[in-house]
Order: sequence, then structure tokens, then C-alpha cells
Amino acid sequence: MPGALQRPAVVSRVSDLIGYTPLLELAATETGSRLLLKLEMFNPTGTAKIRMARQMITDAEERGELRPGGRIIESTSGNTGLGLAVVAAERGYTFTAVVDHHASADKLRAMKAMGTELVYVDDGRSEELATAAREELAEEMAHGQDNTIFTEQHNNPSNGVGYFPVARELHEALDGRLDVLVGAVGTGGGLCGTARELRTLIPDFTTIGVEPKGSIAFGGPAHDYYQSGTGTPEGAEIGALVDFGLIDEGVKVGDVEAFATCRAVARIGLLIGGSAGGVVHEALARLAALPPGTTMVALVNDGGEKYLDTVFNDDWMHARELLAPATEREIDELLTKLRRNR
Repeated sequence: MPGALQRPAVVSRVSDLIGYTPLLELAATETGSRLLLKLEMFNPTGTAKIRMARQMITDAEERGELRPGGRIIESTSGNTGLGLAVVAAERGYTFTAVVDHHASADKLRAMKAMGTELVYVDDGRSEELATAAREELAEEMAHGQDNTIFTEQHNNPSNGVGYFPVARELHEALDGRLDVLVGAVGTGGGLCGTARELRTLIPDFTTIGVEPKGSIAFGGPAHDYYQSGTGTPEGAEIGALVDFGLIDEGVKVGDVEAFATCRAVARIGLLIGGSAGGVVHEALARLAALPPGTTMVALVNDGGEKYLDTVFNDDWMHARELLAPATEREIDELLTKLRRNR
């Protein structure tokens, strides 16, 4: 990867391993357009969200809101919580994650292994996303408590700032040649934070935001969905970091298509998470129609290892009517065709 940023050969903290994630050329066209995946699963905890978790804590420390021995509280479906768990362990803070049973069980187990206190807002009899209830409880738990912060990822400006380095890594690795950026829209921090900084470096590119069908950031109808850690479910407010002025086009990808893409991509040796499947599905669908020589980057914010019991489990998929062999075959065939041009 020409000009790529490099971390020091030896580091002293796990969080020093954040960033410098690689780009993988997944597919290309006969006209020279290519799809590159920014593989954020190469961060500690296997996700991009540790970038903003560290930034939220650092900024709270600098403002004097969090002092030695303090407590961090966050509502999370897993990946933000994993990042906060690492930073809390390194810096000696107590971390309480307010969660629901929609989250991947492996994410919850990993947080607990790192010393996180898990507080559930549901009784485990439902797989529905309980974002609004989690947010309400997290805010209530932090209110009036000394040396305690609710990081409030959906409305915390530090969330977006934490992704500025992604833009700088892309700019340097690609020598400024980037035409289309595709990413998931959940809190808005990842895509909009990256796009905001990238526009100071590359003035002319297109940003495509992807959310699950059922999410409401780009309109309705609202309904349940299984892509975790992304989107805005019914009853939750669209995060303050979702900047529609930075998103040129917003699209929706259903669970069936997103998960079928994950399973097809796995057969080339790469495991990606469910919401990343939606992003890659959209990017692949657009690639052939792009002008010759276009460079498109898809932000792959999560690895697939946390979803072996769900997205990559035939029984789980079949029970929820998400298993779609024909859709997987179509994506397999498209990938095979486009990968010949690399």
C-alpha cells in the first residue's frame, strides 16, 4: 500500500494498536474501477468503534469530567462497549455497559472478560433492539454521580472526531485518489466523521450512507432488523452526528442481502460483520456502473468472528427466514466475475 502510515514496531498499550488498518482490493471492473475495503476489523476488538471510544474518554479527561478512579457508563450493542472496555482497563476506570439481548453474545462475553459490568434492560426473552430504553437507563445511572460520565455515543462530538484518522489514512494510502466512500450509518460518527475530515483533504468525492431496511434515518417504514450496531430503530432519535449535509445519498439494504453478502465474501476467505455486509452489498451493486477508473472505498467496520452463532449459522438464519441460497449464489457469481479483473 504505497505511502501507508505505519505504527511503531513496539507499543506499550493495546490502544496503541488502533489505526493503520489495511485496504483490500475486493473487486474491479474491465474499465479500471475498483472496490477497496478499509478493513477496520484489524483494530483491537475487531472493530472501528474503538477509535471513537478512546477519543470520547480522552476528551472527557481533558475537560476534567473524568478523573482517576472514575466510572464510565454507555448504552451499547457491543462494539462501542468493547472499545470502552479496553480503554477503561488500561486507564483504571470502572465501565458499566447498558445492553440488551439483541447484541452478539460473544461481544457481551468479551466485555465481561475485560472487567465490564453488564446491566440489561430486557429479560432475554426478546431479540428486539432496545436502544431507547438503554439510553434512558444509562443517562439515569450517571445523573448526579460524582466522577461518572455517560459517554452518550449518539450525541457526543468526540465520536466523529475519533474517525478523523481514518480519513488521513485513506488520503495517504491512496495518494488522494478517492471518488466514492460507502459506509454504514448508525451513530453517524464513523461515516460522517471520516467524510468531514476527508473533505478537507479531497474536495470532490461522493459519500453513500447505508442503513438496514427498518431503520429510519433515511425514512420509513420502520420495522425490526437483525443487523446489529447500525441504523436507527423506531423509537430512537437520529443521532446528532448523522450529518445529512455530508451524505450525498442514503440507501437501505435488507438483512437477507446483507447477510448473504457476508456469507459470499466468507468464501473468498474474509469474515465481515452483518452491517458491513450491507455496505459491501451496496458497493458491489454500484461498481460496474461507475465511470472508468473510479476508486470506491467501503468502510468495513466490523469483523465476522463475532457472528459465527448468527449470520454464519444456518439454523439461526433459517429460524428467522433470512437464509437465501439463491441470493448468495448471485453474489458469488458477481464476485467471481469482478475479481477476475483485479
